[in-house]
Amino acid sequence: MSATNYAIGLDYGTNSVRTLIVNIANGREVASAVWNYEHGTQGVILSRDPNLARQHPADYVKGAEVTIKKALAQAKRAVRGFAPDQIIGIGVDTTGSTPLPVDRHGIPLAFDKRFAKHPAAMAWLWKDHTGIAEATEITALAGKIRPQYLAKCGGTYSSEWFFSKILHCLRTSPEVFDAAFSWAECSDWVPAMLTGTQAPDKLTIGVCAAGHKAMYNDSWGGYPDAEFLAQLDPKLGELRSRLRPKAHSIDRSVGGLTLEWAKRTGLPMGLPVAVGAFDAHLGGVGSGIAPGVLVKILGTSACDMIVVPLGEKLADIPGLCGIVPGSILPGCYGLEAGQSAVGDIFNWFVNYIQPLGKKAGSHEVLSAAAAKMAPGESGLLALDWNNGNRTVLVDQRLTGLLLGQTLYTTPAEIYRALIEATAFGALTIISRFEEYGLKVDEIVNCGGIAEKNPLVMQIYADVTGRPIKISRSAQTCALGAAIAGAVVAGKAAGGYSNYPDAQKAMTGLKSRVFKPNPAAHAVYKELYSLYRKLHDAFGIQQATGNLYDVMKRLIEIRNRARK
Repeated sequence: MSATNYAIGLDYGTNSVRTLIVNIANGREVASAVWNYEHGTQGVILSRDPNLARQHPADYVKGAEVTIKKALAQAKRAVRGFAPDQIIGIGVDTTGSTPLPVDRHGIPLAFDKRFAKHPAAMAWLWKDHTGIAEATEITALAGKIRPQYLAKCGGTYSSEWFFSKILHCLRTSPEVFDAAFSWAECSDWVPAMLTGTQAPDKLTIGVCAAGHKAMYNDSWGGYPDAEFLAQLDPKLGELRSRLRPKAHSIDRSVGGLTLEWAKRTGLPMGLPVAVGAFDAHLGGVGSGIAPGVLVKILGTSACDMIVVPLGEKLADIPGLCGIVPGSILPGCYGLEAGQSAVGDIFNWFVNYIQPLGKKAGSHEVLSAAAAKMAPGESGLLALDWNNGNRTVLVDQRLTGLLLGQTLYTTPAEIYRALIEATAFGALTIISRFEEYGLKVDEIVNCGGIAEKNPLVMQIYADVTGRPIKISRSAQTCALGAAIAGAVVAGKAAGGYSNYPDAQKAMTGLKSRVFKPNPAAHAVYKELYSLYRKLHDAFGIQQATGNLYDVMKRLIEIRNRARK
């Protein structure tokens, strides 16, 4: 295999898009370019409704062109003799579920002058929760007449997902729904845009998005049937015929780069583009996910992933975001869980509450002060639900909580309590996997927080009682996308014939491992028992726990820690 073959990973995040160019022989990242979305607030279109979060698809188009050109220019400077024709494939990851309404040619309605400023005509970002009522309705109907749909998506349909958003659009912006011929996930639309296959009858959909967010399953014929959707609304039933009949895994190409995009970027025409997937799922690929390895992507939110070979017997696990064949790695079930906010909670405290004012470096200052504290010393306990609970409760109506404040509580104490809360949420997810027979042999964390904040990683190790390993790449989502590009290029073109071979060559771990401190873990076991009391009391309708002792026990733990 030539050491001069490269692949591109095109990574669409919440606030920006990134292009990464990777040497496929060894995973060396030779060039990277980032472009911040132009529309909205840090790329997100907001309103007075705190549940609304949209994006303008024009940013997806411009972002691809700008970052690919910049990355190619950087690669030419960094690698002697580099030429664009050494790139053999492209992979794409995006946020999700982020569906957008399109016309009969696959053009986003937001590009139509009639809807240029209409939020409902834009992409409905993953963290848009305006469809809470619709999600509840979908869950209730499926529970009555299609329980198999719920069994494969954790028992509850979420407001973050595909049909909740579309149904909410139908109910609140019927003019947009009626103008749309169909809807496409961002992770499907971007690869289609690059290959000229965005028309609804040509679109290639990925099983990652369809299976985890839209109740797609081959065993019942793909998406939910028209009869079921029509009971929600007849127009939703009619939409079913305009959705694609078959979803595919990421070892398939959706087509070749068009002449237009070759001219816009400087890449070779016909370059194979892989089926798209969600950022966290390809982040799992870029972190070396394999059976027994839990990969946790830590960013604004968190996504936890496990894969299980298709031949193994697997229980339906309540509270998950889907159990989907081929959704992360071909040949394996992909199991997804996650937390609706992690970094967003820390950013809320630093940037919105602003305990240190508007000073730059507040995260670093608070982390340094928090690192000097012992577990339990603050006397605080928080719930990590500032953006609802994704797993295991699947309830976006839950909110954050901070317990144990006194007149002397400091910002650093609160900051540490928020970190600990997200770690307790992570442990709850691990426990749910293991309750249903899935052994977690290894934990690999990746993403911005894993890279930048060793305090968070140490607290996660101490709370879970497990070593925390860190992915070698700081850009695992983009790296996973590049791996997809290398696989769809195929062995004949100098790429790979399968994902295990590509991962073995292109991924790795950092040498530093965060090992749990036994004394800290013992304190966190006490605190976690209190966290679970709060978790169940506020999150489970049938819970009967008495909270009388929680504040008192926090004070006892605090007093011991301060001695």
